Amino acid sequence: MPQLNPPLFFLLSGLALTACVSNPITGRQQAMVVSDEQAAAESSQSYTQLIGEASKSQTLDDDPAQLARIKAITDPLIREAIALRPNTGGWNWEVHVLKSDEVNAWCMAGGKMAIYTGLLTKINPSDDEIAAVMGHEISHALLSHQAEKLSRTRMQQVGVSAGVLAGALFGLNLSGLTPIANSVADVGLQLPNSREAETEADTVGLKLAAQAGYNPEAAVSLWTKMLQVEGASPPEWLSTHPDTRARLAQVKEEAKKLMPVYEEALKAHQASR
Repeated sequence: MPQLNPPLFFLLSGLALTACVSNPITGRQQAMVVSDEQAAAESSQSYTQLIGEASKSQTLDDDPAQLARIKAITDPLIREAIALRPNTGGWNWEVHVLKSDEVNAWCMAGGKMAIYTGLLTKINPSDDEIAAVMGHEISHALLSHQAEKLSRTRMQQVGVSAGVLAGALFGLNLSGLTPIANSVADVGLQLPNSREAETEADTVGLKLAAQAGYNPEAAVSLWTKMLQVEGASPPEWLSTHPDTRARLAQVKEEAKKLMPVYEEALKAHQASR
């Protein structure tokens, strides 16, 4: 039987040895061949370019009051994020409002954030609802989801290449199957992992919001609004996000659990005045 050639063997062995680490917040095993530092460096470069282009096109922070509102909401979320994962205190946290009809917000590795005006105008969120959105997005960065996604993508590419090479060792030309193999890997590996990441970010994000003094039950009203503006979506097994109705049910349960945390945070805030 043909043997796996040494370079490929050592490459795959190295990936297997370095891939799995335990997340410091959730304890879940994550595939990691790209570090948080590498992901943050890539994010910072992309973010600088995006913000520069938005500034030139006059789609960046065109409403100072709106930006001030977003910063006032994200600042306490950032404090809670740093308390949960202290090494993120060294991140250069940053948030901007981008003029776009898209209902979206995000936080890159390294704490680079943005929220779109489409979300603010179409959802018309309360401060508590914005906290639910941004707590969720910040949690993606806290939980190393971008580094994990980059890692899985690179491992997927290596795995497909390894399959083609292994086929060649048996005299088979499998290069024409590469697109199919990538599609199968996307559905079987990347998409379920993305849905798991979204669920994790929902849970941790609600905790951040509650600890920062924002009502976690606002996430319920937020996702109810999202259902109203959401267009036709693919079935859950072909989506990177959980089904919104299933998500809403889970968020309701998590919000109930976190109400005592929220109430305690309110008392602490009132006592500090």
